[in-house]
Amino acid sequence: MKFVDEAFIDIAAGDGGNGCVAFRHEKFKEFGGPSGGDGGRGGHVYALADPNLNTLVDYRFSRRHEAKRGEHGMGSDMFGAAGADITLKMPVGTVISDAASGEVLHELLTPGEVVVIARGGDGGFGNLRFKSATNRAPRQKTPGWPGERKSLKLELKVLADVGLLGMPNAGKSTLITAISNARPRIADYPFTTLHPNLGVVRAGPEQSFVVADLPGLIEGASQGAGLGHLFLRHLQRTRLLLHVVDLAPFDEGVDPVAQARAIVAELKKYDEKLYKKPRWLVLNKIDMVPADERAARVREFVRRLRYKGPVFEISALTREGCEVLVQAVYQQLAQLQAAEAAPAQPDPRFSDPSRA
Repeated sequence: MKFVDEAFIDIAAGDGGNGCVAFRHEKFKEFGGPSGGDGGRGGHVYALADPNLNTLVDYRFSRRHEAKRGEHGMGSDMFGAAGADITLKMPVGTVISDAASGEVLHELLTPGEVVVIARGGDGGFGNLRFKSATNRAPRQKTPGWPGERKSLKLELKVLADVGLLGMPNAGKSTLITAISNARPRIADYPFTTLHPNLGVVRAGPEQSFVVADLPGLIEGASQGAGLGHLFLRHLQRTRLLLHVVDLAPFDEGVDPVAQARAIVAELKKYDEKLYKKPRWLVLNKIDMVPADERAARVREFVRRLRYKGPVFEISALTREGCEVLVQAVYQQLAQLQAAEAAPAQPDPRFSDPSRA
């Protein structure tokens, strides 16, 4: 599988260089004094959010990353050079956490963002540092401090505004092809999609949003069944979920309502916050339902599912209803973004001094 969204690495920042004990020996200078310099700082380990990367595959086979140590101090007041830093490039959306405790250390959410994930050790002091009026010839020095060493877990959560979820063969890949510039593999068998696909949807001039297509979910996905559970984490940063349902399944005896309920149940088992995200119902493949039966079938589906949110009837293959869906999604995202940017209203109890 080419898409890798989880990796474990070991990193080590450089140790600091040791301080030096030395004395100046020059002609005609009987008491030259101490001249031992400090050691250099060890190299840091940085993480860079690179928008040109979309997978963590580079860290699947290269797990150990070490920065250079600082040089030792030398005589003649010469301080050691700092060790060279190293920068690890990671996709935007990478979560860096401690592998042992699970504590989240950093999240790379902005393209070009740089964070220090391991600091190099400080250099030791040479005897020049210990010179004083009462200690004219110090022979003390200190060793360099060790650099930080960590075992990290890297987890990629794609940054998308809208996430598509549904059973295999619900038509999610066909939908993202119809509304965006993404071109995922499409076939007539389950689990065609093996990794997340991102597409940019143009709703108008300077109006766009990003949609993510994930492998199909099946019942038991939260316990590891199928492929979709591996990528449910990618829905956690979306603002809106589109639940795509095959309204006209090929197999006889398949109940679309039961399949839709199973998907909702798996979301709730996996993550309560993900379950509570805004979720719209998209009934796909209406072109395969006779025109005189569509309205009745949609009403019966919504009634049995007991769904009370927005419902869209589309055909991703013929693009029927897709433009209406795109415009509605963009308007919803604009409202959510405006609500997030609005300043919080002050509490009236504290804004009016006359009120206790």
